[in-house]
Amino acid sequence: MGTKTVDETGAERGTEAKNDEEKVDVVKATDAPGSADTDEVTEPDETLDEEEEAAAAEATGEHSSAVGEGAGAVVSVALGLVSLTGGWIGTVAAARETLVGQLQTASNAGVATQIKEVYGDAWQVTALWAGMFAVIALIVGVVVLARPAFGGPGRIQPVWIKSVAWGGVALGVIGLLLAVLKYTDALLGLPSAP
Repeated sequence: MGTKTVDETGAERGTEAKNDEEKVDVVKATDAPGSADTDEVTEPDETLDEEEEAAAAEATGEHSSAVGEGAGAVVSVALGLVSLTGGWIGTVAAARETLVGQLQTASNAGVATQIKEVYGDAWQVTALWAGMFAVIALIVGVVVLARPAFGGPGRIQPVWIKSVAWGGVALGVIGLLLAVLKYTDALLGLPSAP
């Protein structure tokens, strides 16, 4: 048994030595200055360097562009939410319109006139401001979504930016629809005077 193991070990060593010699021959053949394999080996390295440089150049421009697009998408969503909630500007404008209505309405005016001047105009001003925020949200969202079409060829916009921008556009559309319905008194119109 001992000789068999030695023979197998010796045979294995011989096979390994042959494989090592073949590997050395292959390496020498590819390292030869006039070999065709050398051109193939150096060509991908040069291409890789050019691709890395191009990727680095694009990454710098894409990174700043992606930051701007992401910020625009978030602004679009924020403006869409303001259009739905009314926001501080809409509240102040409505309060101002209520005050103007109270000052301009005579104390002996009819109930319908008082309702319209004091509450109706303020309601329409709130709807007007909500509509303006909704339109701005729509414009910003559409610009963010359309931006890659005006960039470099093959430029892909990150998915999260598209999602947030579409959310801003959707909120803008809903806000604009509600603003139009409020302004025209189709939604929660003023009560009729008795």
